[in-house]
Amino acid sequence: MSINLGIPAVRTRGEGNLFAHEKFPTAAKRELMNQQLRANLRHATHTIRDKRINVVSELPDWEDLRESGSRIKENVMARLPELLEQFEAAFTARGGVIHWANDASEANEIVTNLIRETGETEVVKVKSMATQEIGLNEHLEGLGINAIETDLAELIVQLGHDRPSHILVPAIHKNRTQIRDIFRAEIPNASPDLTDNPKELAGTARAYLREKFLNAKVAISGANFGIAETGTLGVVESEGNGRMCVTLPETLITVMGIEKILPRWEDLGVFMQLLPRSSTGERMNPYSSLWTGKNSQDGPQNIHLILLDNGRTRALADKNGRSALHCIRCSACMNVCPVYERTGGHAYGSTYPGPIGAILSPLLTGITAEENSSLPYASSLCGACYDACPVKINIPEILVDLRAQDVEAQHESRKVPNEMDVLMKGASWALSSGTRLKFLEKGLPAGRLLAGKDQKISWLPGIAGGWTSSRDIPAPPQSSFRDQWAQREKSRKSQLSQQQSEKQGE
Repeated sequence: MSINLGIPAVRTRGEGNLFAHEKFPTAAKRELMNQQLRANLRHATHTIRDKRINVVSELPDWEDLRESGSRIKENVMARLPELLEQFEAAFTARGGVIHWANDASEANEIVTNLIRETGETEVVKVKSMATQEIGLNEHLEGLGINAIETDLAELIVQLGHDRPSHILVPAIHKNRTQIRDIFRAEIPNASPDLTDNPKELAGTARAYLREKFLNAKVAISGANFGIAETGTLGVVESEGNGRMCVTLPETLITVMGIEKILPRWEDLGVFMQLLPRSSTGERMNPYSSLWTGKNSQDGPQNIHLILLDNGRTRALADKNGRSALHCIRCSACMNVCPVYERTGGHAYGSTYPGPIGAILSPLLTGITAEENSSLPYASSLCGACYDACPVKINIPEILVDLRAQDVEAQHESRKVPNEMDVLMKGASWALSSGTRLKFLEKGLPAGRLLAGKDQKISWLPGIAGGWTSSRDIPAPPQSSFRDQWAQREKSRKSQLSQQQSEKQGE
């Protein structure tokens, strides 16, 4: 007897801003040349990292909290169809309207129709990774609808005609002088004498946004959590812009990935400790907004929620990669990643940069989609991301699995074996037999002929040149380990035999 879990038989491929349009190594080389970017990133990531270490060390049960968060998320993934139905029933019972979006195109169309019903041509937004993922702003702009980002960092990126480069701090690649120049050029009524003093910059943004908040009839938000038990949605943020968006307008449209569900209200307590400490290095969020349906005397009267798939059921079907859906978008993995710190987020191409993006984007789109096959290689596999992740996503393990999927996909698509195929076939042949390996090791000392007087190999041909292009290889030893061991054993037995003879002679 088969049981329908509500998951489509044909997995939806993610759409929108989930694709790297050039291979990561190509993009990374270009970004590495930007010294200002590297300086900005180093300063910001190290500041956040140090703050996180301090507040995490205050909790003696931090590892227990991580384990609890991981187990709750595992439970959600195992029961996702059931929990989504429970959430829908609770949400609609309290006056909300649920919309299901299979992909980015459907989600954008739903949002567009809801805005058009109001007759408005300008909306305010609280930071939402889901709306960035589906390219909502670009879609609305093409239809004559202006979507104004109200998170300060998102506003900086938007006014600078730029793209976010960090999950938590989208403008992490900008310093305050660059921000001053953007505000002077893009914000109406900004003083021409505006300095790069943070207080002045914040005041200029506040004056600009306050007018937008007070006049907005429609707001679009994301959601950090959705509680299945009560139909509650939650947004956590640091500036209060989210509170303004979810309380002042008449119509509130929320876009949330289906993986953001939590089973029970009390589960929220675990994540309200994990998230702020892991993201901003704070003990608690300055603003936590939770709403359950509508109130006829207060707040938005038209409440809509779009539950977004966009490749998430595809990721859920991957038994090794599904834990990537546990991510709570804290960015802790990015702040400790040596690769991200040097390249920044733009090198990853997708809305989701850093270690989590290197696994999440290929899982949502499929490893063969455009240039996403290069993303799992954007890592040294040092494991720092796994140690920092508040829900214990084993990012290095998933990266290795995705690399294997990429190799298999490339191998299947080739009609003629390439250099790597030949090398791997040869390695398989050699390593499957001790006799063969011993025979090949006999020729190892011949490699010393490639080394110079300094006994280093600085150049190798073909695919091996990728190694020597950035490092030297020590010259091989004069004999293999196997031969050295055999010689040692021979010498040891000879000594034992001599000792026994001497004893017998006595």
